[in-house]
Amino acid sequence: MMVMDTFLRGILSNEKMSGVFSYESSEVDWCEDNYKHSENVVEYFNTMSSFIFFVVAPIMLYLLHPYAKERNLAVHLVWLMMIFVGLFSMYFHMTLSFMGQMLDELSILWVLAVGYSLWFPRKHFPHFVKDRTSFSRMVMVSTVITTLLSFVKPTVNAYALNFFALHILYSVCVQLKSCTDQRVLRLARASIGLWVLAISCWISDRFGCSFWQKLNFCYLHGIWHILIVVATAYASTLIAYIDANTEIPYSHPDLQYWPRDNWALGLPYIVLKAMPKTRKSC
Repeated sequence: MMVMDTFLRGILSNEKMSGVFSYESSEVDWCEDNYKHSENVVEYFNTMSSFIFFVVAPIMLYLLHPYAKERNLAVHLVWLMMIFVGLFSMYFHMTLSFMGQMLDELSILWVLAVGYSLWFPRKHFPHFVKDRTSFSRMVMVSTVITTLLSFVKPTVNAYALNFFALHILYSVCVQLKSCTDQRVLRLARASIGLWVLAISCWISDRFGCSFWQKLNFCYLHGIWHILIVVATAYASTLIAYIDANTEIPYSHPDLQYWPRDNWALGLPYIVLKAMPKTRKSC
């Protein structure tokens, strides 16, 4: 009897486990019509638009390498993890599975955690934190706990992530209060503008779906993917530039844009104009 009971529990457990990988097992369903362009892909445009991560991330890894080499090679983790965000985003929108949703949202959480660990200003550390290593450990422990708690109420995850993004935006604005460099301020305005456009698309797709369906335009979440990747490129470069001025000022960091610095649009990156010296620990 006990053997049979254990066997049945094992079967139920396996069924429950396989259920989280099932198509449309997530409670989240975006505005785009399901299976409209493929019988194997639930949200085709949302899936395809995630390719933007695989385009921008390698470029940013290359452009920011001189800064990362002098400051901290862990900087590359931000854009390496953004590749995983793109991968999990594709998987989520292809299947709308519960596991896809969790991987998509938690990968974003860990990108934010790495950014906090690397770039949060030392002058704003809690009084009981003495160095960046201790601060990074605190952030990582908090992120692990948040990761576990996120399974309790998954539908809240996306709103929590946007709250963290707002805190980053606030922190950057505080640091730019005394800035007079028009090139930096232009980058800040572009970063904020792109983020506002991106979050507007996300909110409109989430809460205004009936309106967009009447217009037969249900692709705002896919546009969010494109805008948020570019916004992340702008914002991360801005934050890294502020950090470089604080932590490695001897390298005389400057801002430039790829592919041409005089173009109105491009991907921003940091150049170090002075010969690097011995790296300072942080």
